[in-house]
Amino acid sequence: MTDAAIEHTVLTDKLGVDIDPELLSLALTHRSYAYEHGGIAHNERLEFLGDSILGQAVTVHLFTAHPDLEEGSLAKRRASVVSTVALAEVARGIGLGAHILLGRGESQTGGDDKDSILADTMEAVIGATFLSAGPDAATQLVLRLVAPLMADPERYGAAMDPKTSLQELAARLLQAPPTYVVEAEGPDHHRLFTATVTVGDVSMSGTGSSKKQAEMAGALAVWHALTERTRTA
Repeated sequence: MTDAAIEHTVLTDKLGVDIDPELLSLALTHRSYAYEHGGIAHNERLEFLGDSILGQAVTVHLFTAHPDLEEGSLAKRRASVVSTVALAEVARGIGLGAHILLGRGESQTGGDDKDSILADTMEAVIGATFLSAGPDAATQLVLRLVAPLMADPERYGAAMDPKTSLQELAARLLQAPPTYVVEAEGPDHHRLFTATVTVGDVSMSGTGSSKKQAEMAGALAVWHALTERTRTA
């Protein structure tokens, strides 16, 4: 058995489904790798297919499992579960990054742990499962993968839009709106921003290469702290 075959077996064992080796290889081939190897096929078409299957499986499950939820709540939950942040966490949980074929540039810049690449590849694997094992197997795979996300949709909604989620949480807790204090350091071409975010007596910082990124990181940190406090109160 080749190294690639062994790696594929390890991955399919984690997924709990048999996928045609050629389709799985295609699902794991990022466009950066394809371009460096003579323009071979890459995974973006499978990603397109997998995105549709993912959305349908999650939509049907939420609709049937939560007959009491209004359309707006269902849409919000679906958005959080199928978000790039959530899918990237799923991918990390099965060690998908180690199996992705990346070009040199992406490999050198940590592409195997980038949310966008992990999420896109996860969708491509779902698409490959659909073509290889059929719609039922693909749906069951999706539901197995996203089960933990279904149990905690607010967490992933916060990761998508932490500033809005923090403002809503502060209002529910009868706290004043969050305040943001941003500082920057370093030369213009390599600035590092630090945002200190405060709600009530909770104050935490986040950093980023832009003011927006720093504020989002700080807001998410405070959201997690306040949410944990309410759960343990």
